[in-house]
Amino acid sequence: MSSEVDTLTDDDVDDLEAGVHASHAVSAPPTQVWQHLVSPAGTEALLGDGARIGNKGEPWRASDGSYGVVRSIHPVEQVRVTWHPHDDGPLSMLDVQLHPDGDSTRVEVYHEGRGIAGDPRGDKAHWDEALGRFVGGMPGA
Repeated sequence: MSSEVDTLTDDDVDDLEAGVHASHAVSAPPTQVWQHLVSPAGTEALLGDGARIGNKGEPWRASDGSYGVVRSIHPVEQVRVTWHPHDDGPLSMLDVQLHPDGDSTRVEVYHEGRGIAGDPRGDKAHWDEALGRFVGGMPGA
């Protein structure tokens, strides 16, 4: 497994008000990564304890108070959910994409809008940590 994260300079902070990107390469085919993503363990690694990804239009909620709705789901390719970090938190969008990359799969997470920590660097750290948990929880990892 290799990982890659975007590096930030002080000049990048203003640009991140609109979105944050994190990425990891996983030494597994897209179908295996997808199965983990939609499993309880994979979903919880990204969205929080108790979260489940259902069908388009279905709500999800984690025990930490974050919640949203599945906006689109394209098996083995992409899932998009709305994201509220807590009951009175701002709405944002989380887009998780899987891309074949040789013998691996690149997992791309795009968080559009402000949201989790209330600051771009905190949001970036949040998704880097979530991807680390996701990749670390892959069967055979």
